[in-house]
Amino acid sequence: MKKVLALVVVALVFGSAIVIGSYSKTKISIPAGEINWNKLPSEATNLVCDASHSNVKFTVTHLGIAEVDGKFKVFDGKMSYAKEDMSDAQIEFSVDVASINTDSDMRDGHLKSDDFFNAEKFPKMTFKSSSMQLVSGKNYKLTGNLTIRDVTKPVTFDVTYGGTMPDGYGNTKSAFVASTKINRFDYNLKWNSLTEGISVVGSDVGIKCNIELKKI
Repeated sequence: MKKVLALVVVALVFGSAIVIGSYSKTKISIPAGEINWNKLPSEATNLVCDASHSNVKFTVTHLGIAEVDGKFKVFDGKMSYAKEDMSDAQIEFSVDVASINTDSDMRDGHLKSDDFFNAEKFPKMTFKSSSMQLVSGKNYKLTGNLTIRDVTKPVTFDVTYGGTMPDGYGNTKSAFVASTKINRFDYNLKWNSLTEGISVVGSDVGIKCNIELKKI
């Protein structure tokens, strides 16, 4: 009888140990889908613009019937974020106004003058973000302050995240496409001429930036 009781006690103790051990393992092994990654500690990811694989373009209407494209050849930018969804991203970007190129030296000279950018007095256009909101999938709304000449106004870009990849040379690259539309008169790009009541240069300017960044 004593031996039977002893065996029962041993079985109970051993069985409890198995249950407790299994419970402990279950508590430690949390399925990845249940972790709130945004609350986990994380070091910031810092990136700088790779200008050789990026471009900053704009489009404006001519005579109300055609679209003329241009670009800026010199620009720079940086981005920093800690959250996996990049919703806490901080972005700064600058453009050298004198690098404007519309495939016409005469037109580029006019655009650099005080009728438009006044590149001598205001050599840089700048953007500094205030928020980056994930809308769906890889689509974001990027809001911040855009400064052209001596005017600073809030603007929102539609942003699509292209992805992140190694480039084969030991670097990690991320890509984004950002687009918006502004009214040039809001930024004192004031020149205006009419032909039969139609503006030679339209007031709305479409901006599209294809930006590749390198992790540092």
